[in-house]
Amino acid sequence: MTQTVLEKAFRDVVIANRILAHEGVVDAYGHVSVRHPLDPTRYLLSRSRAPELVERGDIVEFDLGGKAVGGDTRAPYLERFIHGAIYEARAEVQAVVHAHAEAVLPFTVSTTPLRPVMHMASFIGAHIPVWDIRDNFGDTNLLVVNMAQGRDLARGLGAARVALMRGHGFVAAGRSLPEAIRIGVYMPVNARVLLGAMRLGRDRGARIDEARRPGHGSVLGVLGRARGLRRFAQRPDLIWPRGASS
Repeated sequence: MTQTVLEKAFRDVVIANRILAHEGVVDAYGHVSVRHPLDPTRYLLSRSRAPELVERGDIVEFDLGGKAVGGDTRAPYLERFIHGAIYEARAEVQAVVHAHAEAVLPFTVSTTPLRPVMHMASFIGAHIPVWDIRDNFGDTNLLVVNMAQGRDLARGLGAARVALMRGHGFVAAGRSLPEAIRIGVYMPVNARVLLGAMRLGRDRGARIDEARRPGHGSVLGVLGRARGLRRFAQRPDLIWPRGASS
């Protein structure tokens, strides 16, 4: 049973990578992780590889400090510290997505806030913080490359589900892997809708009480967390796009 639970977690990380790549949320540099189902002081994340190509053998166990467990010497993602720092700060978080979706980027560098304006994105939260690495680390290449920066980002995220990263992208923290995937998928969709509405004039958006109801009118309530991932898992065309092998 223990091995079955762990193997499922490895497989789910592979599926999550394929979904996010298929939906255009992550490019060659985005990544998704899940907290280790048997050891909360570890997490599962692919080695440094384009998400649409990730396979079971690419998944590596890391401790919260970003060190590969078991001496795996393959190149890791430079920004793995994002994941460990959030798991360290938030015991309820079970999955983390980091992406550079282009539609979201304007809201990371402008004073216009990104907020939910459609029912499928109501669960991203009424107020989305913007974290700026420059505030505490000066001029950098904007990448989160150590635990000090990761912990600062985790503080910027606070209790929110999502934080924007100035000139960089966003991070999403889910209470389950399906929740993190949904947040990741609908963040850029919502951003595109909001940008389109702004071109037309004042938008109506989602009310604050609507944004605080993740089970009402959202994909979380319609599909359920576990059912949603199983649905994707049953659709090979969503998991293995462009003919990529498993």
